[in-house]
Amino acid sequence: MSASLPLRDVALPPSPSWWPPAPGWLMLIGAVLLVLGIVLFIRERRRRRRQRWLQQFDQELQAAPTAAAELAAIAGLLRRAARLAQPGSEALHDQAWWQRIDPKDDLGEPQRRLLAEGAYRPRVAADDVAEVRRWARERYLQLLQERRR
Repeated sequence: MSASLPLRDVALPPSPSWWPPAPGWLMLIGAVLLVLGIVLFIRERRRRRRQRWLQQFDQELQAAPTAAAELAAIAGLLRRAARLAQPGSEALHDQAWWQRIDPKDDLGEPQRRLLAEGAYRPRVAADDVAEVRRWARERYLQLLQERRR
């Protein structure tokens, strides 16, 4: 080897830029976005369905002219929801019905009596109906959501 050959250091190529990412990263980002889109779509659909059920419940109760008629409407809505959740449960009576409609005993005994007999009473206090309405609204949603499982 001759001393007259000009030798230089090895030149390293520049490091790769961050954009555009490698195809594997693009596929991973696409998959994550797809899954996120599906999850958001399902959540929005469930929210709209829940809103539609609540709107139906509220419209039915608003159509009731008296507190007794409101209790009758609540009982009817709960029977329909129970039938949709578990066919055949609309035919249940007494303790079997209460076990199906209120398995956790969240509703007190006075409110249970009011719900069962209130539609047949000549007068019903609006304050008593408000507590039953609150409980029934939540239970109505729970029963309809059981249908989807």
